[in-house]
Amino acid sequence: ELFGHEKGAFTGAATATPGLFEQADGGTLFLDEVGELSMVAQTRMLRVLNDRVVKRLGGARTRDVNFRLIAATHVNLAQSVARGDFRLDLLHRLKVVQIRLPGLRERGTDDILRLVEHFVEHHGRRHNRPVRQVPQSTQDRLAAWSWPGNVRELSHAVESAVVRSPDGVLSPDLFEL
Repeated sequence: ELFGHEKGAFTGAATATPGLFEQADGGTLFLDEVGELSMVAQTRMLRVLNDRVVKRLGGARTRDVNFRLIAATHVNLAQSVARGDFRLDLLHRLKVVQIRLPGLRERGTDDILRLVEHFVEHHGRRHNRPVRQVPQSTQDRLAAWSWPGNVRELSHAVESAVVRSPDGVLSPDLFEL
């Protein structure tokens, strides 16, 4: 997926397909959970970042690429390096600008409730199920939860409640917290 492949590179490869690095040429590539990459993928990714070239699977030639990389992870990469699970040289290439976003439990009630409002609107529109009300008792319950799964957990909880609400009111019992 990152490097692409040439026609015939493997069974079912009927056409040449550029990978994500090529597709991002001239733009920005976002890689989520970069801390979960295998050591082989880390080595190959380091080459792309160092040399700004990519070679497709089954290909003989390299292709120049120029893109900005934004990488995210929930893993402490310094600890992964210490354990031998992540390459130190790749960590240095990724740490040009580092932004740490605190988890929901560290942000406070206002951020949680703003995100609830956003997800209610988003999921209501997506599922064609407008929400009429999020009672104060629901807001209190959502604000009190620790959200160990962070924003994804909150989004999924709100989506589930929106879909299951019979009347457009997100009562506390719709949230399995």
